[in-house]
Amino acid sequence: MQKQLTAIIEREGNGYVSLCPELDIASQGDTINDARENLREALELFFETASPEEIQQRMHEALYITKLEVAVG
Repeated sequence: MQKQLTAIIEREGNGYVSLCPELDIASQGDTINDARENLREALELFFETASPEEIQQRMHEALYITKLEVAVG
């Protein structure tokens, strides 16, 4: 079975940090692709080892990512 999840990747220092906000699982890598693939691996390991209850408890199905305009200063 396949499931689509969100990957947010941002530069941090000399590498990249990746986050899946639906499950609050993160990883990292030296490149964007490394961070993405390491996150995929972490998520697959989570789904292999977590109980159905833990998966249900951590899963945030309603996730909205948007940009906001805010006043600064």
